[in-house]
Amino acid sequence: MFSGVLTTKDTVSLTGPLDRADLRRAATPLTVTVDDAARARIDRGRELFHGLRHGDGGGERHIYGATTGFGALVGYAGRADEADQCDNTLAHLGAGQGPDLPHEIARGALLLRARSLAQGFSGVSAEVVERIAAMFATTFVPAVPRYGSVGASGDLIPLAYATQALRGRGHAYVDGRRTAAADALAAAGLRPLALDGRDALALVNGTSVTTAATALALDSVRGAHRALTALTCLLADLLGCDPAFLDEDLLRAYGHPGAVAVGARMRHTLDGTVPSGTRPLQEPYSIRCAPQLLGAAEDALGYVDGVVAADLGGVSDNPLFFPGGTGTGGTGGTGTGGTGTGKVVHGGNFFGQPAAFAADLLASVTAQLGNLAERQLDLLVDPARNGGLPPMLAVEPGAQHGLQGVQLATTAFVAEIRRAATPAGMQSLPTNLHNQDVVPFGTQAALRSYDMAELLGLLCGSLALGLRQAVHVGARRPTAPGCGELLDALAGLIDPVEPDRPLDADVRAAARLLVTGDLIRPDAP
Repeated sequence: MFSGVLTTKDTVSLTGPLDRADLRRAATPLTVTVDDAARARIDRGRELFHGLRHGDGGGERHIYGATTGFGALVGYAGRADEADQCDNTLAHLGAGQGPDLPHEIARGALLLRARSLAQGFSGVSAEVVERIAAMFATTFVPAVPRYGSVGASGDLIPLAYATQALRGRGHAYVDGRRTAAADALAAAGLRPLALDGRDALALVNGTSVTTAATALALDSVRGAHRALTALTCLLADLLGCDPAFLDEDLLRAYGHPGAVAVGARMRHTLDGTVPSGTRPLQEPYSIRCAPQLLGAAEDALGYVDGVVAADLGGVSDNPLFFPGGTGTGGTGGTGTGGTGTGKVVHGGNFFGQPAAFAADLLASVTAQLGNLAERQLDLLVDPARNGGLPPMLAVEPGAQHGLQGVQLATTAFVAEIRRAATPAGMQSLPTNLHNQDVVPFGTQAALRSYDMAELLGLLCGSLALGLRQAVHVGARRPTAPGCGELLDALAGLIDPVEPDRPLDADVRAAARLLVTGDLIRPDAP
């Protein structure tokens, strides 16, 4: 019988910060390690929690979620039995709806959760962190419904489903098959997690779903940005454009570092190109202003990079336990939450506003990159602007239709992206008896950006098909060696469109090659 366990050479440590590549790797089996230093940190935090919870040093210790109810019911006592308190934490959060999250988001969220808990500030047991880490060596994926989080007190509802699946409740996937969570755990060789109230609350009280979706979306948009930069160069070469629009002095005078960097990258790709001499003095904006547009996207993505890096390396939970503190000040004072050896602090480190702003900006970048790709394909299929190539790049217009269906689909993709690009992070709605009176909706922003990133990849794949077909119907071969290499790679993947055939699979294959493959090197100048 299949055990659900696969071998892998990939290893991720929970000691240091994670990066986007770690989240990508988490989609498939890998080794996640909890070293001695992390284990010692977790144990210190756990000991402090127990000391505060049970009143070491005298005085009643009120700890949110351990001795109290949850959310708006914090003023009421929780359940005395710690196992019951765990059930009480998770059961009422089983209110999610909709399709299951993509597996890479569900597993990425758990990797982030484990990493946050491994910093030792959450008061959980080391066994919880180690058991979650062990899960990543298997194909186990919790079934997590998409809708239900507002990203305020963390991603409470989706993370509750993930936690329940680890307890053997609800549903999960193993080896790609959806089944009862208890059966999936058994097939993967895992035992159900046993949790107390502090463990349960710490597992749900963070923005891990929001962060995972934002980071994965950013990774895809970064790939599409690199691809579109290279495809723009190939378009300019095939049409015989003069590369003066990339002049280094011109772009330095513009004053924006992203445009300078993108311009250098494009000049490198177009090195050796020979203008045809037949193009107009000034190209359409989709070519002439490409370094300014792509450069602005580069600058904006740099901001998103910083937010994602902070979220991947930060601790998202409430409350937090700080061993070794003096216990002075606020809720961490010695009278209400501290001891001579540490303190508990109640605050808002589960509030997903940074990721909401970043994901909204990422959506804006995605929309404009999508506009650029769609406009470039539109230019390429139009005989009035493509240098006299046949309409729709059809070998025999009328008898064949070339890229007509693909061009129609790109219009639909852009319309969908634009519809989804409305910012979510400013649309606060109070909830939870006004306990959560401002909310960031970071989860909505992140998942929306993740969906948009997929459509952007398909737009890049569609443009790539057009460029490959353009040479087949009469465009010149690239004169720049870098552009020639790119075209040869596309031609090796995509057959000419002659006669007409369904092109959906070709678009997806080109998107994968461009956005997630090795064709466009991220370290190019």
